[in-house]
Amino acid sequence: MSNMKLYHEGKDYDQIDTKKLRAWLKKTAPLITFDFKLEAAGEQWISISTPELTCICPFSDFPDFGCVEIQYVPRDRCLELKSFKLYINAFRDVKIFHEVITEVIFADFLAAVKPKKAWMKVDMNARGNVKTVCRKYWKMPPQHPKVS
Repeated sequence: MSNMKLYHEGKDYDQIDTKKLRAWLKKTAPLITFDFKLEAAGEQWISISTPELTCICPFSDFPDFGCVEIQYVPRDRCLELKSFKLYINAFRDVKIFHEVITEVIFADFLAAVKPKKAWMKVDMNARGNVKTVCRKYWKMPPQHPKVS
């Protein structure tokens, strides 16, 4: 029998409520957009990324570090980059799982920008010899050729 402790949801770790987190983010680090108008035929893909994602592991209370990449086709709004940086930095002291932070960031991005289509990758650094990469797609197939 292993000496590993089994963790029990809600007893051994505490993850922030995502509804409360999203409301707090909207007040303290809102994602800001600006008007966009397509001037030429074709689809414009916009790619933004940051290597500065940090959050706290709900199990260990140790920091997690990763990168966020978003690619999207704008409808009539584009994401303002400084607001994105401040939004990502707001997760620094938040206890949240990698899969959940992916959902929160993508939901807030979609709500702010309302793109025609988009995908996002959250690529967390390995910790304890385990690496997490989460991908989220909206209005496009998961086998999009730009995904690495």
